[in-house]
Amino acid sequence: MRILVLGAGGIGGYFGGRLVEKGEDVTFLVRSKRKQLLEEKGLVIHSVNGDFSFAPKLITKTDQTAPFDIVLFSTKAYHLEEAINDVKPFVGENTVIIPLLNGVAHLSPLQEAFGKNVIGGLCFIETTLNEAGEVVHTSKFDRLVFGELEHKETDRILQIADTFSGTKAKFVMSNQIKKDMWHKYLMITTMSGVTTLMRAPMGPIRDSEGGKGFIRSLLLEVTEIMRACKAPIDDNIVEEQMKSIDGLSYQFKTSMQRDMEKGLFIEGDHLQGHLMKLAKQYDIEAPILKTVYQNLKVYEEMM
Repeated sequence: MRILVLGAGGIGGYFGGRLVEKGEDVTFLVRSKRKQLLEEKGLVIHSVNGDFSFAPKLITKTDQTAPFDIVLFSTKAYHLEEAINDVKPFVGENTVIIPLLNGVAHLSPLQEAFGKNVIGGLCFIETTLNEAGEVVHTSKFDRLVFGELEHKETDRILQIADTFSGTKAKFVMSNQIKKDMWHKYLMITTMSGVTTLMRAPMGPIRDSEGGKGFIRSLLLEVTEIMRACKAPIDDNIVEEQMKSIDGLSYQFKTSMQRDMEKGLFIEGDHLQGHLMKLAKQYDIEAPILKTVYQNLKVYEEMM
């Protein structure tokens, strides 16, 4: 299958690169400046699971080519509208779009643009680009999860699963992708919230006096909002996510925290902001989430 990866940053570059490493036909849709750099230096992945570098197949939004079979939609939420327009020329009737954005607010605009071409997706990975534009993968987990939004085992999803099998990264087909996406939303909202508020990795926050209680309190606030809007989350999700947080490395940083450290745009409105709107809709008080969100808005004001 012909695969198009939107972008060649920490997420798209890593998962797309692992598919190239396996031998799949992968093309990266990038901006002109990124294209020039990758043509000069190649796409380089430094990973705890094994390094890999190669000369990628590249296109920009102005190029013309036949529609692709799969699009890995790995963009930041604040570029969503632009990314949808960039991808449209490369999407055909049978193209399957797998969004890897955090949260859930992106699903509606993607479905409005591409209809049933869109399935569910998410990923768990700690990556960034270094000053040379190389992908740096700093922890062992590198899991991409995908599945039909209607939770059916269709021919296309089985074909995609076969295409993704056998890579060094973990590509996992799910029959409960909506639940998986909401669970990830809960986790990333909490972790990005506390790391950006405290300006610290997860370890010092978790191990400080009262740290775990603070994290749990934010988890409980977000869980209450999600239950109010009938999100498909497990009854014991708070305890499960606290166990996951206990297992994170001391120096673990969220992508939002890394973006703030670099003075970049952040996804506060897409993640915490969307939940704040839901909290208002259901008349829920969420003081810690409100503090987290206010911190992000102050950061944006000072950019």
